[in-house]
Amino acid sequence: MNKMAVLRRLADISKAHWKKLLLGFLVLVAISAISLTGPHLQKLLVNSALKPPAGESPNERLFMLAIAGLAFALISTELLNIVKGRIMAAVSSNIAADLRKMVFDKIQTLSLGFLTSQRAGDLMNRISSDTDRIRNLIQEVFTTALFQSIMLVSVSALLFQADWRLALIVILPAPIVAYMQAYFWKYVIWKLVHKQWRIQDKANSFLHDVLSGIRVVKSFGKEGREISRFRDYNTSFAVAATKTEQVFSVLWPLSNYLIQIGQYIILLLGCMYINRGHMNLGELIQFTGYASMVYGPLTWLMYLPRTIANAVISIDRVFSVIDQEPEIADTVESKEHQIQGALRFENVTFGYKSYEPVLTDVNVEVKQGEMIGLVGHSGSGKSTFINLVSRFYDVNEGSIQIDGMNIRSIKQEDLRSQIGVVLQETFLFSGTILENIKYSKPNATLEEIIQAAKIANAHDFIVKFADGYDTKVEENGNNLSGGERQRIAIARAVLNNPRILILDEATAALDIDAETAIQEALKRVTKGRTTIAIAHRLSTLRNADRLLVLEKGKVAEVGTHTELMEKQGIYHGLVMAQRNMAKAKPMTEQAKQVQEVLVG
Repeated sequence: MNKMAVLRRLADISKAHWKKLLLGFLVLVAISAISLTGPHLQKLLVNSALKPPAGESPNERLFMLAIAGLAFALISTELLNIVKGRIMAAVSSNIAADLRKMVFDKIQTLSLGFLTSQRAGDLMNRISSDTDRIRNLIQEVFTTALFQSIMLVSVSALLFQADWRLALIVILPAPIVAYMQAYFWKYVIWKLVHKQWRIQDKANSFLHDVLSGIRVVKSFGKEGREISRFRDYNTSFAVAATKTEQVFSVLWPLSNYLIQIGQYIILLLGCMYINRGHMNLGELIQFTGYASMVYGPLTWLMYLPRTIANAVISIDRVFSVIDQEPEIADTVESKEHQIQGALRFENVTFGYKSYEPVLTDVNVEVKQGEMIGLVGHSGSGKSTFINLVSRFYDVNEGSIQIDGMNIRSIKQEDLRSQIGVVLQETFLFSGTILENIKYSKPNATLEEIIQAAKIANAHDFIVKFADGYDTKVEENGNNLSGGERQRIAIARAVLNNPRILILDEATAALDIDAETAIQEALKRVTKGRTTIAIAHRLSTLRNADRLLVLEKGKVAEVGTHTELMEKQGIYHGLVMAQRNMAKAKPMTEQAKQVQEVLVG
C-alpha cells in the first residue's frame, strides 16, 4: 500500500469542498499569526517592568500594552478555534458522507459473485467505522498537522533570525528522530498495525454472524462454544495490540527525550549569554518561548504516524471497494426492453470458477407464458440456472436470449425489474408489511398493493393484525409465520407484474396448510407469466407445462410429469424416493392427498 497515493486519493475527493477548506486554512493562518505574538509580548512584559535591561527604566505603559496584547491573543485564538472547529466538523462530516455514499453506491453496482465472497460485517465496517476514522482524520489530525506545520516553519524562521547558533541546537535532534521514526514504521510498526486490523476485522465479522444467528446458537446450545471462539479472537487482538504498544513504549520516550534535550541546552547557553551581556532576560524568555513552540509541533508530528496509520488503512479499505470493478456491467449498447417472456439457453456453459463448470452445454427453449419446473439432485445446477436468468453472473460460453435478444444487451436494472423472485429463505426488511410489499414498486397505490396481497393469499391474514398493512415487521420477520412471510414475498414479487417469475423452493420447509395456501396463490400468480420453479416438494411442480431434469450440470430429461414417470428415469427415481421417505413417518390425511398427487 502506497500511503501517499492513498492520501492523494482522499485529497481528490476533498476538492469538492475546497471553499470551506480554504476558509478553514485562512482561520488556521490567523490563529498561527496571533499565537506567534505570545513570546514577543512576554519579552515586552519582562523588559518593561519585571527586569528592564541595564540602563532602562520601567515602562508602565508598555507593560499594560503587553498585558492587553496577551489577553487579546488568548481570547481571539479561542474564538478562532471555535470557528475552525465548526468549519472542519462540517467539512469532515460532508467528506465522510460522500465516501459512505460512494461505497454504498458501488456495493449496489457490484456483482453477486463479489458480494457473496465478502463478509457482511466487513462491508458494514467499511461504510461506517472506516469512514468515521477518515472523518476524524480530516477534522482533528489534518487541521492540527497543518497548524503545527505552519507553526514549525514560522517559529524556526524567527529562531534563526534571533540567533542561528541556538536555533541549530533546537532543530538538530529533529532529523535524527525523523529517521528513527521512519525506520521503525517501515520495518516494524506497519506490519503490527496491519495484523491488528486483520484480527479486528475477523472479530467484527464473527460478532455480526453470531448476533445475526443468535437463534441458531441458542437452539443448539452453543453459547459456550461461541464464548470460547470470541475469547480466542479477543485474546489474539489483545496480544497484537500489546506487541504494538511495546514498540511505542520504547520509541516514544526515546524520541521525546532527544527532542526535549535541546531545551535544557538552550537554558544553559542562554544564562551564559546573559552573564556575558549578549542577551537580556526578556530576549531569553522570548527565545525559549519560541523554542517551546518548536518542540510542540515536533513532538506532535512524532506521534502523527500512529494517528495516521489507522486512518490510512481505513482509506485504503474504503477505496478498495470504490475501485472494485463489477463483473457484470452494462455497456453503451445496453438498452431497455419490454420483456414478453420467451427464454432461450443456447450452448450455455458456466462455472463460478471457469475451470469447474456447473452447467455444461445447456440448450433450453422456454415459450412465453410457459411454466418450467427444474428438478434434480442437490448440486445439479438448478440454482445456477435461475441465477443466470437474472444475470447475476455471465455465462462462460454460449448465450442466453430473452425474446430473441441477448441478455447482455438489456440493461440490468430494466431486466431485473421485470423478473419476480420468490426465494426459499424469505427476507423481509425492517418496516411495515405495506413497505415490504411495495418494495418492488415504490410508487404503487394502496389498491395495487391490496390486489397483489389478495393474489398471494396474504390479504386475509394481514387484515387480522391490529395495524393491518401498517403492522411492523420484526427483525427477520419473527412476528410472522413462515407461510405468512412467504405469501408477503409472493405479493412483493407480483406487485410489479413481472413477465418472468422465478420460484426457488417457494414452499420448502412449510407445513401442509401453509403449502396449500401458497399453492393456491401460485396458481393465480403463474397464470400468463413465464415461470421457472425449483421445488424440493415436487407437488409445487404438478401444474408445470414441462419439467427439466438436471444431472451433473446437463439437461438429462425433459417432459411433463406423466411422461417422465412413464420413462422411469431420474425424475421417476426422485419421486419414488420422496414417496418412500413419506411412508417412513405417520402422515396426516391432507399429507396423504398431497402424496397421491406426487406419485400420480
